[in-house]
Amino acid sequence: MRIQLRGHHLFCLLGYRGKGYSEGFCANMTEIYETLRMKPETMIEIVSGPDVICAAFPSDQPSHCHNRTVYHKDQEILERVLMKIGESASWADICEAVARNVMPEDINQICSDCIWHPLGVCQEGIAHIRRSRELRELP
Repeated sequence: MRIQLRGHHLFCLLGYRGKGYSEGFCANMTEIYETLRMKPETMIEIVSGPDVICAAFPSDQPSHCHNRTVYHKDQEILERVLMKIGESASWADICEAVARNVMPEDINQICSDCIWHPLGVCQEGIAHIRRSRELRELP
């Protein structure tokens, strides 16, 4: 199995706690999250722009999937985990790269403009990955 993800969604998945933009968005995100949690050998292909998570963004809300700032965030995160668009790696290898190269407080700089940033879930997710190298069970 192969899942296509853009750069910033690597961090979004680490911080995911079952909340999102809509019921449909959460159902999609939870399915991806649980696949990666249960099968960390799943291959992730890094893509430029909208991915399988963006595909479930609610059409009745203003989308940010094509914003210049989001592409910048994708690139900055990929640089931190030493990956490039078009490359593939297992989810386990990506988690290991995050654990080696990213500190929880890095989120304050990289993701300061994200609406989820004030909740602190991504910082918690990165701290958890640094300790355990695997995703937490959802609440």
